[in-house]
Amino acid sequence: MRELLISVVVPTRNSVRTLEACLAHIRAQTHPHVELIVVDNGSDDGTLEVAHRFADRVEHRGPERSAQRNRGFDLAAGELIAFIDSDQLLEPEVLSQAAAVTGQDVEVGGVVIPELAFGVGFMAACRALEKQLYLGDARVEAARVFTRTALAQTGGYNESILAGGEDWELEDRVRAAGFQFARTTAFAWHDEGRVRLRACFAKKRYYGRSLAEYYRSGTTPRPVSRPALFSDPRKLARHPLTTSGMLTLKAVETVGLMLGVLDARRSLPGQSAERSHDQ
Repeated sequence: MRELLISVVVPTRNSVRTLEACLAHIRAQTHPHVELIVVDNGSDDGTLEVAHRFADRVEHRGPERSAQRNRGFDLAAGELIAFIDSDQLLEPEVLSQAAAVTGQDVEVGGVVIPELAFGVGFMAACRALEKQLYLGDARVEAARVFTRTALAQTGGYNESILAGGEDWELEDRVRAAGFQFARTTAFAWHDEGRVRLRACFAKKRYYGRSLAEYYRSGTTPRPVSRPALFSDPRKLARHPLTTSGMLTLKAVETVGLMLGVLDARRSLPGQSAERSHDQ
């Protein structure tokens, strides 16, 4: 029986700190047939040197992740396409489990890889707690592996959503097209490095600008509220200091996200004229 080929697409931009471990974990998958495609967006820090050591193909595309992922899909030969970030480490069984769950049911168009986090310092521990609380929450998780049929039918990522909500929007369209979703039991581990509040605020503000486009995309948008943060009171009570830090982190990120959404609204055509008229 022919073994399923899985294409893994990794978008990068100045990812040298995490990329070698990311690609090494992809190469260490127990699934025997893996095509690895790295799509870079103007890196100048050694990312390309690492990519060429591991990848079957290195491509160049911008301006952001959605376009990079779509370019990877255009090049991919696999029947399954996995979109993995350059700071994620896959447990060895992830791709073999993704192949198994899609092969068992032709109606499955996407696979969720549950995600945990690790990093350096107190705030990274706060992020790790947050990720634990999100496990299994469909309002937060999004599929990272899709069948070629599902992607071809839905057109891949919406490139007008640069970075922030694009994962949700694609899954929402694949689901609306009638496909089902499965999940692996093996995890992806997100390497947070050292988490700094200022950087988290800036990142979420940037994401917020794209999130506004997600809410205009025509899909049924997911709420930005996170009730899952309070889904396990016992866990929170066992780690009061980490819980306090996590809530501080989320408060800072929420402010950044909302400011990003406001930035996007101000930049819409006609908004400046309306404000001038109101004044």
